[in-house]
Amino acid sequence: MTTELLSVKRKRASPQFLKFLLAGGVAAAVNFGSRIVFNHWMPFSAAIVVAYIAGMITAFVLTKLFVFTDSERPTWQSAVFFTLVNIVAVLQTWAVSVVLAYYVLPWLNVSWHPKEIAHFVGVVVPVFTSYIGHKKLTFK
Repeated sequence: MTTELLSVKRKRASPQFLKFLLAGGVAAAVNFGSRIVFNHWMPFSAAIVVAYIAGMITAFVLTKLFVFTDSERPTWQSAVFFTLVNIVAVLQTWAVSVVLAYYVLPWLNVSWHPKEIAHFVGVVVPVFTSYIGHKKLTFK
């Protein structure tokens, strides 16, 4: 081994990204839990979108207060960019959730909570794209 290889340090997640994951985890729990409640009164596809909005509001408040604290953008402007980034994310969440719930999981004969599994995976998918979007645009 060369000394270069020995001196390479492991890259660790930044404290900011870890706070983002924590805030996002709380928001994802709101999203996931509220989808189950909303699903009692509306179809799965619609419940995903309404629950996403509940999670998005939670995420904005937590992210603004605890993650990107040194942002110089006015709150209203951050809210606009936050919404734009999350439009992309909700499309990702919806597409993954619906495709898994109605096509992939039935094809795999998964019958144990297929909508919950599909929605959970759908909520996780946009984590990294959202972080980059919020860091570069929303809370610049």
